[in-house]
Amino acid sequence: MANRIDEQLARLLKKGQKALIAYIAAGDPTLDATRALAIAFEKAGVDVLELGVPFSDPLADGIVNQMAAARALESGTTVAGVLECVRQIRRESQLPIVLYTYMNPVYQYGFERFHADAAAAGVDGLLLLDLPPDEDQHSAEFSVQSPLRRIRLIAPTTPPERIAHLTKGASGFLYYVSREGVTGERSDVAESLAERVALIRQHSTLPIAVGFGISTPEQVRAVAAHADAVVVGSAIVKRIAEHGAEPDLAEKVAALVAPLAAAAHAGAQAQ
Repeated sequence: MANRIDEQLARLLKKGQKALIAYIAAGDPTLDATRALAIAFEKAGVDVLELGVPFSDPLADGIVNQMAAARALESGTTVAGVLECVRQIRRESQLPIVLYTYMNPVYQYGFERFHADAAAAGVDGLLLLDLPPDEDQHSAEFSVQSPLRRIRLIAPTTPPERIAHLTKGASGFLYYVSREGVTGERSDVAESLAERVALIRQHSTLPIAVGFGISTPEQVRAVAAHADAVVVGSAIVKRIAEHGAEPDLAEKVAALVAPLAAAAHAGAQAQ
């Protein structure tokens, strides 16, 4: 079955370009703003949109994304509301969408029901941060069949044998977390990046996206020299926090995103 993530990344690969994946918290500051941001991001050159489903205890996130989740919850954002937002985005855009979430909101909604409703709404992929892939083998509930691409996280500390296991059930792309700790902007790119990406490529032919700590066009270009996609989150979320109450929020955030997308698309040529 065709999937927007697969098609988008394959199209970019054919053109010799790298992808920009932009992360925002759904519902920050409102779901209407999220829809407007998604449309503006596509026009600004974003290749995949990663929507965080707000959760009260986001352990993998730094303070910027924690506060974004808190603002989204305060605005009344629910899982059902996020899926409705995706449906509205689909009326105007075919931008690939990945939901970034923790198990608690999904389990409360109903694991199988969530997968079915997300796919029907127009979601393309799912990144469950705290569901180890091993659980798929131990619970029929967690191994539900779905057209959603299952994105897997790989950490800097993941040993080779574990990488082999993680990549086995992955689809869409692999998300390499370039730094230990939580999300947040950093001043430099991890020195081990090239070596770790090469190691992952020994175990999978899936595209590799690199995230955590990337915030400038220069950093995007440096990462794109080795990875297939670059994920930028905290820098974008921070801009949303700064301009969330302004009517031209989408335009102001898109102005930050556009040079990041241009840097990703030039990444292959910049090597």
